[in-house]
Amino acid sequence: MTSPASSLAIHGGPKAVTAVRAAPRRWGREELERLTAMVEQPSLFYWNGPQTNALLAEFRRVYPLLWVMPCSSGSAALHIAVAALRLPPGSEIITSPVTDMGSVIGILYQQCVPVFADIDPHTYNLDPADVRRRITPKTRALMVVHLAGNPSDMDALMAIAREHKLDVIEDCAQSWGACYRGKPVGLFGRLACYSLNEYKHISSGDGGIVGTNDETLGLSLTKWGDKHYDRVAGGRNPETLSPNYRISEPQSAVAAAQMVKLPAIVAAHIRFGTRLLTHLRELALPGVMLPSVDPRDTHSFWFVLLRLELACFRCTREEFVAALVAEGAHAVAGYIPKPMYRYPLFQNHDFFAGGWPLRDAGLTTMDYRTVSCPVAEAMLVDGVSLSISPTMSDEFVDQTATALAKVARHFAA
Repeated sequence: MTSPASSLAIHGGPKAVTAVRAAPRRWGREELERLTAMVEQPSLFYWNGPQTNALLAEFRRVYPLLWVMPCSSGSAALHIAVAALRLPPGSEIITSPVTDMGSVIGILYQQCVPVFADIDPHTYNLDPADVRRRITPKTRALMVVHLAGNPSDMDALMAIAREHKLDVIEDCAQSWGACYRGKPVGLFGRLACYSLNEYKHISSGDGGIVGTNDETLGLSLTKWGDKHYDRVAGGRNPETLSPNYRISEPQSAVAAAQMVKLPAIVAAHIRFGTRLLTHLRELALPGVMLPSVDPRDTHSFWFVLLRLELACFRCTREEFVAALVAEGAHAVAGYIPKPMYRYPLFQNHDFFAGGWPLRDAGLTTMDYRTVSCPVAEAMLVDGVSLSISPTMSDEFVDQTATALAKVARHFAA
């Protein structure tokens, strides 16, 4: 890497990043071939559809889950997983406050209570010690989010789950290709959920997959996303209430082609994410805190999330990021705007028609206005996200590290 120039681009100096990152072309001939074959089919219904069957076959090459339900979104996958556990109303599910609303929608719809535990300050995943502190007699499950492709501490979390007899749902939406101790994430808990949303490693625009190797859950898994109809035995005679979260054959056609491409896509994310972190570790920039990645694990780098010790700089985070973007780096301030419990619907307990019947009925005393996860709150104030893409080049990555060094040294207190 070249040494950073003294004058920031935002002040008229030369840009640090001059390499061009090509616009990604995520879909092409392979997807078109499957879509063309799909148009020739007599039906676009998912059950036993050739495209959906192809998707499941490709998915199981990477994730050997015996029972799998493809569905309309990653949020739907998580809802199906919660519903399949058949937890009584008022049951508590501990999860991260730094995630998407899709992680908790299903919890709330199943009349359960999201309980937010704090995160590790360096991995940004659930802090096992704080998970322990949040357990109550009503706790029934953990929803483990592998944020940005960095595997959570599954040894510690699974030990807690075994000790307290808790079910574990893994939210793998951002962690395609990630491995914990050499084993793909999603193969540790009782249920695993994946997303095919536009903003993931692979995408069919939207879509999701939920799977399990637990026979007691697996035999009825498809029912929970298909109005509780029994597609195996046939007939419409539902035993309980379930939503319609079915995938369609067009979605499956694109997703099946994307699954074939997954190894190459993930390999590129890992290569460029690892290269960027390696350069930044070598630079050892004061005030720039890098994410912690256990060398025994595989981080699949959906993006790189780092933190700034703002007291070390003569600028705000927003000014730092604006200068970084002016240098040509692909960066944004933060991740989500605030911890989920600070969102208006949680602060107002506005989950159903302006209220929360679960609390009105005395089945929970949860008050999200009193919830605090200090580490999560701090990270969302000082975090900076750097995008990773298969269309990067080594030169682009190296120059991004140079840009970060240039900005950090300029604003150093």
